[in-house]
Amino acid sequence: MSDAVQTASKSQLAYEFIHDRITRHLFSPGYRLVLGSIADELGMSVVPVREAIRRLEAEGYVTFERNVGARVAVPDESEYVYTMQTLGLVEGSAISLAAPLLTPDVIAEARAVNDRLHRLLDHFDPHEFTRLNQQFHAILFERCPNPHILDLVHRGWRRLPDVRDSTFSVIPERAEHSVAEHEEILHLIETGAPALEVELSARNHRWRTMNQFVAARHHD
Repeated sequence: MSDAVQTASKSQLAYEFIHDRITRHLFSPGYRLVLGSIADELGMSVVPVREAIRRLEAEGYVTFERNVGARVAVPDESEYVYTMQTLGLVEGSAISLAAPLLTPDVIAEARAVNDRLHRLLDHFDPHEFTRLNQQFHAILFERCPNPHILDLVHRGWRRLPDVRDSTFSVIPERAEHSVAEHEEILHLIETGAPALEVELSARNHRWRTMNQFVAARHHD
């Protein structure tokens, strides 16, 4: 195996190691990522760890500070609002373009995920709810035939790593409404509603979550 291949493999291992700890909140927002310590723990040099951290920075999980180094990104409210506003626009467009391509089997798949979300309401687990919620959305928007819009949707989701995982922890009451709005979107798609109606329903679904999350953080 060449040195380049070995480095790439180790970089992926380091990426998965750090990403897992960030998403499970073992590395909390603001936590300093010491390359040497991580490399020692994984039994590798700092080179693949540095590459993994650059990748995580590009995805919004990590930031670099002068004279400090790499830290787990701290959610910025303004950035969150801008990202959610944009994501509402592009994801709404993606779902409306995908709607005519969604077969009954795909809609049934999305509804099955939404049913699992509904069952979680009785024994609420915000992290599992978040995982399934993203799965539901992806089933719909991944069928978008416009690759440029789909790329923008993917970028939007990647910019929300920590806030995305904590949203339903902050506003658990939003979960029930979210499930109901999912069903509304599916109903519009099933009945062949106009594309604009589908787009607005998906957009407003995203923006309601944004508005409620921001309101909850300013409740005091």
